[in-house]
Amino acid sequence: MTMEEFKNIASNGNSHNKQNRILRAKWMDYRSPSIMMVTIVTTNRLPLLGKLQGENIILTELGQKVAEEIKRIPTYNGAESIEIYSYVIMPDHVHILLHIHEHLPRHVGYYIRWFKKQCTNIGLVLAVPSARNHSPLFAPEYHDRLLKGKNQLPHLVRYIQDNPRRLALKRANKDLFRIRQNQLIGTIQCTVLGNIFLIEHPLRQVLQCSRRLTQEQIDNLKADCLREAADGTIYVTAAISEGEKQIARALREAGFPLIILLEKGFPAPDDPHYSYYKPQGVYFEACAAGKLLLIEPHRDLLDREDIATKTETKVGHIPHDSQRYRFVAMNILAEDICK
Repeated sequence: MTMEEFKNIASNGNSHNKQNRILRAKWMDYRSPSIMMVTIVTTNRLPLLGKLQGENIILTELGQKVAEEIKRIPTYNGAESIEIYSYVIMPDHVHILLHIHEHLPRHVGYYIRWFKKQCTNIGLVLAVPSARNHSPLFAPEYHDRLLKGKNQLPHLVRYIQDNPRRLALKRANKDLFRIRQNQLIGTIQCTVLGNIFLIEHPLRQVLQCSRRLTQEQIDNLKADCLREAADGTIYVTAAISEGEKQIARALREAGFPLIILLEKGFPAPDDPHYSYYKPQGVYFEACAAGKLLLIEPHRDLLDREDIATKTETKVGHIPHDSQRYRFVAMNILAEDICK
């Protein structure tokens, strides 16, 4: 790796523009005892830390040194109460699960910045031993996810350790993970991701549940939907009400295909995360298996005259900017997709 390469990755990495600013949790002072997952990406997302082979990441020399530096974080001045619970190094980013046992003297961001500075120094030495121009290895910000309950811990550990396998799946199924802009489904202009051929399945049916349904009614409808899905029906739903969420989850867990409508599902094309977007959790697995289609209708479609008329017929006149209007309009779009 040459000094020119490091200068190139640094050229856009120090601008603290709107897209680079990460909002922190206002209720957290980031010094108190907690568990959090920190994600740090290389500047310009260059794959400097490793290479995917099969479902494993083979670390570069730089990646190996970064791994050593992660383990050293608790030795930083004032960081003695930080435990590195788990971590993974990917070609262009790292995930670190930090357990803060006791109150820190400084914001955890201080130690993240120090870690990044140390890694930059290591990278520069490996690139050009005589270099004195410290260009950043990592982008200036980082993303954190705070643990909100003890039951989340095993899920976060699995998420971190499963990163290489998910990357392998995504690369092996590029078409299933490619965001398609301006996709026309009937008369509906959409952004989609997943198995687009599900929309051509002849047995499509809308899944809608009133918010007034009892749990017993939801359970009965769930059983009916599972039977229909076993006979080949593909359900289309906005998964808004509690019943819709429960039934969609049951269909997913049973391995049946599903078409989900999202009001705000994908990052904008000019968002720095757009090229790296992928659905999370069980949605990811369903997408990789070709059993999921995510559809985000274009924003102005909900205000289209025919949709507005159908919404008013269903629930009467309500403001278009109200949540109730948008929920009903999304369900009407689901009905149109099934026609």
